Amino acid sequence: MKIKHQEIEISKENPFANCKLGREPFAKILSDIVNTYADGFVLAINNEWGTGKTTFVKMWQQQLNSKGFQTIYFNAWENDFDSNPLVALMSELQTLTNSKNKKVFKSVIEKGAVLVKNIVPTLTKSLIKKYVVDLDEIAIDAIENSTKASTEILEEKIKEYSSKKKTIVEFRKELGKFVKQADNSKPLIFIIDELDRCRPNYAVEVLEQIKHFFSVKGIVFVLSIDKKHLGASIKGVYGSEEINTEEYLRRFIDLEYSIPIPTTADFVKYLFEYYNFSDFFSNPLRLKFQQFRKDSDVFLRISEILLTKNNLTLRQQERIFAMTRLILCSFESNQFAFPLILFLLIYIKFVHNDFFNQIEKNELNLQDLNNSIAELILQNIHNSKKLNVSYVEALFLWLYNNNEQNGQSEILILNDDGSFSTSIQSKISDSKELTKNLVSISNQEFADLDLSFLIKKINLTEPLLFT
Repeated sequence: MKIKHQEIEISKENPFANCKLGREPFAKILSDIVNTYADGFVLAINNEWGTGKTTFVKMWQQQLNSKGFQTIYFNAWENDFDSNPLVALMSELQTLTNSKNKKVFKSVIEKGAVLVKNIVPTLTKSLIKKYVVDLDEIAIDAIENSTKASTEILEEKIKEYSSKKKTIVEFRKELGKFVKQADNSKPLIFIIDELDRCRPNYAVEVLEQIKHFFSVKGIVFVLSIDKKHLGASIKGVYGSEEINTEEYLRRFIDLEYSIPIPTTADFVKYLFEYYNFSDFFSNPLRLKFQQFRKDSDVFLRISEILLTKNNLTLRQQERIFAMTRLILCSFESNQFAFPLILFLLIYIKFVHNDFFNQIEKNELNLQDLNNSIAELILQNIHNSKKLNVSYVEALFLWLYNNNEQNGQSEILILNDDGSFSTSIQSKISDSKELTKNLVSISNQEFADLDLSFLIKKINLTEPLLFT
């Protein structure tokens, strides 16, 4: 049984063979773009964290390789231990050297060496040592020598600036030759991933160096980023919340693309299959019990409704499903799992932890609890045509009310005519519908169970069964 989502295997022959999100068409669009504008530009793939960008760009990279493109994949987050990104970027380029372009690459390295050197501090230190006098020397000599030192330091800085400016031009010229000598009419695709997770200073330096040093014909940079988080890094570097990060990033990014997100329904079905929920819900021992045979269907329905509600990222949805699958291992084959309530509780714990703690500690009265549950479900009532949400509401209230700490409030009121009613005002249905469902639940064999039974399993205080 899987506890986390593993990295997807990427086939060389068919890179998107294991993609369950239908993203191959988007890779084709991007391939056409980079092939059309082969002179070089910067493309940003902008999606939130946890939406599968890394998997997508790796699949796309393999597809580009199969079409004759030269590609480089650089995980900036794994390489931000180095202080100068230029070293790391040049190291990646070195992987493309061969007998034809090795000499040119050496020239690129020589030019780059000048850019990597931190000349000014060294010069300053040596010049100060040359001119600064001992404390017992005459003060007027110290002042005179200090002036000479400042003058020479400034002259050296001016020379360094002119030299560096010239070297940048030469570096880019040699780099262009190196790329051109690849004997490939297609551009080099340089993918930079996880830039938004780097140290802020490092992330900004990568952007600056791409712009100043690597902007040459034949190289297309692809930045796989979350602009929101990268923008926060930029504000941190410049120490200002007022900086317009959108305008700042436009200096570096020529084209922005966002990968369309799959529908929650499709992704839920994929996760259900990936984490092998059928091994539990369709276990032959479990299917012997008539009351458990629809558990699989209602689980998929409630998960789709809740995950759509908060527009959770793919990674967040994965974690909820992984946790749910683990929790199901604490159930015996003949135990009620209440998939509608179980998934709702796990969702609440993951997304609204304070609310979960209130439920666990029995701090809510029935009406307040009902109002909060209604808010979670109501927003996606249009997606719940195949799910009796009023029944979900009633079942949650019933199990919660059975907790001993609640003193079993009077959830159903027996009227003089022998009928039942409830004082709870429902936001999901009318009182008659809620009463009807509560009466139905009161006659079920599980009517004596309470919510703490599920909460203990969610908190993993019950033994797990992996058979």
